[in-house]
Amino acid sequence: MKTAAPPATGWHHTLQWLAGRIRAHFIFKWLGTSAFMTVFFTAYIYLLKNPSGPVTLMPLTMVDQWIAFEPWSLPVYLSLWLYVSLPPALMETREDVIQFGFCIGLLCLIGLGIFYVWPNAVPPTNIDWAQHPGASFLKGVDAAGNACPSLHVGTAVFAGLWLDWMMPKTPKSRMFRWVSIVWCVAIAYSTMATKQHVAIDVACGGALGALMAVITRPRTLRASAPLAANTPSRG
Repeated sequence: MKTAAPPATGWHHTLQWLAGRIRAHFIFKWLGTSAFMTVFFTAYIYLLKNPSGPVTLMPLTMVDQWIAFEPWSLPVYLSLWLYVSLPPALMETREDVIQFGFCIGLLCLIGLGIFYVWPNAVPPTNIDWAQHPGASFLKGVDAAGNACPSLHVGTAVFAGLWLDWMMPKTPKSRMFRWVSIVWCVAIAYSTMATKQHVAIDVACGGALGALMAVITRPRTLRASAPLAANTPSRG
């Protein structure tokens, strides 16, 4: 994966760098990401509707009691699909995109394998979903099964780490890095605030995502060292 740092002469140069990365192989990225999500959701929903055995209900913790249902968190929850699309969208070559797809695909296969061997779900709540049409629709599409580990959180952490590794190490990129971190944390929080997951799901999903990101990290990525202006970085 090659990451060329934008000239450190203004915000517009950083934005130009981002736009250039998005334009590179745009159709290939869009088709590849769409195909990946279609295949994943087909397998995910099949396991959701056809568990291989008795379904285990995940236990609640004090954290789950502290976090109430928050309707505003639904858009944040749904924003995962944009967030996990950012790493391939900002990659420069098709080889990098394919590598990322293979690695995050391996993460998803492990999660789906766990759901097949150990069907599990979040316990029912006392919420009247009819009063929350958006959340009610979500519950109809993505039911309470396939809970632990949370692949919602796992893929967010995985994508967040890859985003951090591939971003140029310049002062101008710090804001984007912090936005990415806050966004990732917000997605993890939203899985509990929408009552799609419990704290144990989130912890296990985050651990799985981080572990797989570290294991599959491309060796060519550089450590987070500051770059001089106009100096290309291979990482």
